[in-house]
Order: sequence, then structure tokens, then C-alpha cells
Amino acid sequence: MAGQVVRIVAASVSIANRAGKIIRDVMSKGELGIVEKSKNDLQTEADRSAQRCIVASLHAQFPKVAIFGEEQLDPHEKVNPEWIETSLDPDVLKHKSKCSDDIKNAKDEDIVVWVDPLDGTAEYTQGLLDHVTVLIGVAVKGKAVGGVIYQPYFNYEAGSGAKLGRTIWGIVGIGAFGFTQAVPPEDQNIITTTRSHSNRMVIDSVEACEPSEVMKVGGAGHKVLLLLEGRVHAYVFASPGCKKWDTCAPEAVLHAAGGKLTDILGDDIPYHQTVPTRNMTGVLATLCCDHKWYCDRIPAATKETLRG
Repeated sequence: MAGQVVRIVAASVSIANRAGKIIRDVMSKGELGIVEKSKNDLQTEADRSAQRCIVASLHAQFPKVAIFGEEQLDPHEKVNPEWIETSLDPDVLKHKSKCSDDIKNAKDEDIVVWVDPLDGTAEYTQGLLDHVTVLIGVAVKGKAVGGVIYQPYFNYEAGSGAKLGRTIWGIVGIGAFGFTQAVPPEDQNIITTTRSHSNRMVIDSVEACEPSEVMKVGGAGHKVLLLLEGRVHAYVFASPGCKKWDTCAPEAVLHAAGGKLTDILGDDIPYHQTVPTRNMTGVLATLCCDHKWYCDRIPAATKETLRG
């Protein structure tokens, strides 16, 4: 029998696909229902509906597992029964024998699921659809170990009739799947960072890493996909802007692929259910490059400010 983590990831692959269809349907209808939660922080009907789908579907199968979603919604609100997804992806389940004992034996009380139903909401409203992802991350005893990154608009530039959507998933110790891993150009140092939440510390930290090019994009999930596909060398964000639901799934997939995601100080990000949701000390991620090299180049003043 598959352990609980493998079953949750297998369920999350199916659920993320269902949530992705909901996101596309909202866009097709043209009724985004935009709400500004705070400055530079939007919520749409797609965020709300996708989260209802994801959380309700996970609760139906794993009622004792803690689940945290980005959007603050009415827990008593009825969910469209057509949104409840209960299937388990067979491609995930076939890897169950490769799972490490600590992950295989994880109990419900050890597990926390972090959900971002629509990462890259601003980009979604602006038509930058390749930036948009659905993120479902699984943590065991505070460590990100499993994740699903679903791109609802992958292949959207191929024209009408093209099949949309791509699922990337990973479990630490098993591997990462759904993409073609590549190595970034050796003679360059391309860094990705935020396109909408920049400040002086973010700019100074990126410049300190001596980039040959800076790629400013939306969404933590999208930035980690750029790493996985060899389009950038590092993801540098020296600011307390990201939340646990932004980084849990990308960290797990990146780690499963052999990469690393930490805070800007080089310390692990904890994902226990009692931790603050905001990642106060930023994000630093690499795959094929020396993580410590980038960490060492972050200005000391920036690190001190983020430490508080």
C-alpha cells in the first residue's frame, strides 16, 4: 500500500488538473471578479473557485491532514460537487516502492499541505498566462517533501485547438517528473526575480550576484520551472513577500530534481502548521549552480535587515 504522502501527491495531480480547468473556465467566461486584498495582492473568482475545489477534494480523502490555502474563504460555503476530485494519478502511485521510510511512514499528524490555488494572479489578470501555476505542496515534520506544479496555460501560444496544461510533480527521494531538465548556459549567469514586488534590497541583492541577465517574472512556481528547464541559473528574492503556499510545492519539486531552495540566508524554510505563513527572510533557489556562491553574495546589510 502506498504511504500517505504518495497518496496525497497522487490525489493532488488529479485535483490540480481539475483546478486548472476551473481557472481556464473563469477566464473564458470573462468574469474574473477581481478583489484587491491589499496593495499589489489581487484575488479573482478563479483563485476562489480553484481553492474550493482543491481544499474540498483533499479534505474528502484526507480529513485528518492539515491543509492551508492562500485565500480566506467561508469554510461553510457549499462546493460544487462537480469540483470534487477523488481519483489518484496512477503515474505517481507506480513509484510508491521507491519512497523513503520516513516519508512512507508519515502519519496524518506529521503532514501539512500548503495550497496556492493560482500563483501569479496579477499575471493572470494581465494575460501573462505562462506565469500562472497551481501549487500543492506536502510537508512532513516541517520539511517540504512532495509537490505538484500545474500550468493551466502551458502551450497556450500554440493557437486554437492546442491541448492546454502541464503537470510537474516530485517527491524527495523518488524524483521529479513532467518536464525536460536542462542545464543553463555555462558562459552566462541569468537570474530570475520578482516583476511586481521589487524594492531596493531586492535590486541590490540581484546585482550583487553579478547577473549577465535578469529575468523578471511572476509566480514562485514559474520561477522554479525556469530553473528546472535550464533557462536561469538562480532565483533570488531578498524580501519577505512570499508565503509558505508559494514555496512549499516548488521547493519539494526542486529538491526532488536535485536542487535547493532556502531563505536568502541559506537556512531551510520550515513548513509546520504553527509557523508564520510569510517567509520573512526571502527566497534563494538553484539547481545546477553553487547555492552557497549566491548566498555568500547577498549583501550583509540585507541579511541583517531580513533577520530583523
